[in-house]
Amino acid sequence: MLKSMFTISRAADFIGVSVSTLRRWEKSGDLIPDARDLKTGYRYYSKRNINEFKKKKYCLSSKLKVELNNKKYKFNFIDLFAGIGGIRLGFERYGGTCVFSSEIDKYAQLTYEYIFGDKPHGDIYETPLSKIPSHEILLGGFPCQPFSIAGVSKYGSLGWDHGFKHKTKGNLFFKIAEILDSKRPEAFLLENVKNLRSHDSGKTWKVIYETLTKELGYNVEAKIIDARGLVPQHRERIFIAGFRESVSFSWPEIPDLEPSIGDILDDDVDDKYVLSDHMWDYLQRYAEKHRMKGNGFGFGLVNHDGVARTLSARYHKDGSEILIPLLGKNPRRLTPAECSRLMGFSQFNEKYEKPVVSDTQAYRQFGNAVVPPIIAYIARQMLSALYDK
Repeated sequence: MLKSMFTISRAADFIGVSVSTLRRWEKSGDLIPDARDLKTGYRYYSKRNINEFKKKKYCLSSKLKVELNNKKYKFNFIDLFAGIGGIRLGFERYGGTCVFSSEIDKYAQLTYEYIFGDKPHGDIYETPLSKIPSHEILLGGFPCQPFSIAGVSKYGSLGWDHGFKHKTKGNLFFKIAEILDSKRPEAFLLENVKNLRSHDSGKTWKVIYETLTKELGYNVEAKIIDARGLVPQHRERIFIAGFRESVSFSWPEIPDLEPSIGDILDDDVDDKYVLSDHMWDYLQRYAEKHRMKGNGFGFGLVNHDGVARTLSARYHKDGSEILIPLLGKNPRRLTPAECSRLMGFSQFNEKYEKPVVSDTQAYRQFGNAVVPPIIAYIARQMLSALYDK
């Protein structure tokens, strides 16, 4: 009988996760072995058990599994500044079809193609509008760049095109504005760092808001949302939702699932993620130097019941913002698989836990990404406002 069943390693390969992840699911009670060899202690799983479990897509502890309704809508969207597809995941969850994507980073392109099966176009700034298909919703996590208010005024006084129509603008936000002006989608969702409103003394936000509302005629709402209730890290981002027509839209209420860092950790981690004596000594001296100056800079040790700081794109350098204490050893970094869980990507696709790029690139990609479960909550509200009438 046992010969026809899966061992723990075979079950892990079948699901597409590590053995340590599968053991963690066992401990949390999410996955129960069908049989156990009393002599060896080996666990065995029936193929039916593993298939049913895989369909549920448990990639975090059951406590962190975000429950979303199954309602589907029929709409097309484009995914700009796509990264590794975090925004796309949230809108695909509700039936959307991605008809165009763009991402300039070649390593992010590799991950995106690995997950979705299609390679994004490159530099959106060099992409002609004629190459971008019609769509109902535009999505994009655009870079934060300064604008020149004086320049905008100058162009107007000279009788030249100004704002997003000025040909020498060189700012990527204006490419979004050009696409909105040309394609006139029903709605858009943009994402950026939380201090966008104060960037460049408020000038950046003023240009963005006035371009979207006064020049393009969209109804715009913006809100800073912290993903803390859904994933075990503080991660605040500003989201900008726009609608071509007046709709009844409200931002989602994000539940507090009380996640902790222990919910996403593996038990057995390669020693390569443990900080060297040199690095650990440097981080401690650096933190002490700034403590003496009254500054708050330093490393972040996170106990299993704690919540992490924001994962950043520089995490690959020293891992200082999120370090896991170890008994009798130096602390360690998170693994890329744990970063996938920390960001909520694993809830949508387990393949994110096995990157096709180096650890360095994986850290950069997760550090630059959105939290897909947050996007799914926003997507549900936007789609309901558009189509539930």
